[in-house]
Amino acid sequence: MAIGRFDAPTLEALCSVLGDTSSGLTGSEIGTLLRQCQVDDGAPGSTKRHRLYEALAARQERDGVANNVIAFVQVALHQARHVGKSQLFEERQASLNGVSALTGLRDDDEGRVATAQRARTASEAEQRAGRLRAELVRRQVHADVLKACRAELLEENYFHAVLEATKSVAEKVRQLSGLTLDGSELVAEAFGTRDRDRRSRDPLLALNTLRSISEQSEQRGMMHLMKGIFAMFRNPTAHELKARWAVDERKALDLLTMVSVVHRRREGAVRIPRGGAR
Repeated sequence: MAIGRFDAPTLEALCSVLGDTSSGLTGSEIGTLLRQCQVDDGAPGSTKRHRLYEALAARQERDGVANNVIAFVQVALHQARHVGKSQLFEERQASLNGVSALTGLRDDDEGRVATAQRARTASEAEQRAGRLRAELVRRQVHADVLKACRAELLEENYFHAVLEATKSVAEKVRQLSGLTLDGSELVAEAFGTRDRDRRSRDPLLALNTLRSISEQSEQRGMMHLMKGIFAMFRNPTAHELKARWAVDERKALDLLTMVSVVHRRREGAVRIPRGGAR
């Protein structure tokens, strides 16, 4: 597929991100990547931004399309180049998406450039830049949160990011417990210490030994936190129209951080056979 040429301001903006002093490519990386992508390095002694612009602009002019510019961006953002550098990847991806959204393109979660609805203004492009995802990575939220709503985060779709993240909690509890229930009923059956008739019983999943009052309180507290997440966020998003249940960036950050806490805590949960010893 032929990709239309970028105008000078857009190409300059892309090169400014890739050549940024703090988070951009190093001079040696630029040289290596230009050779790898078979793009002539016409100004090796220039500043990084100018060097990239001159090289990519000349290649785009020669080709008549921007395909090789996109190829360079994809190589620069390849996941293998960012092993152990997830925060740097997120920063670069967010900044590039803010620029490329104006062209009808975006960088996906694996460093590939894909088509997207063209942003109409710079403000709209910035909103799509992935700020929420970058902030979540900075907070070191659990990987299951990012995995559950990666597509929604790339599009800054807060409403459905909330829905998918809360679904991920239920799915993990089902996997751990073997239950097929959902929502608050699932949490109560998996982590609760009383049945529906209020009789004492072992939970299916224990977060600790449950031998002390403090440990029992922790178990109940986590159970109620998970119930609260379903009641406060999942139920409204599942049953209300998007236009009637607004989820802004701040609310999404609050929820997704809470979901991360739940995911980290449930990782240590141990399954207990009903009637078995703790």
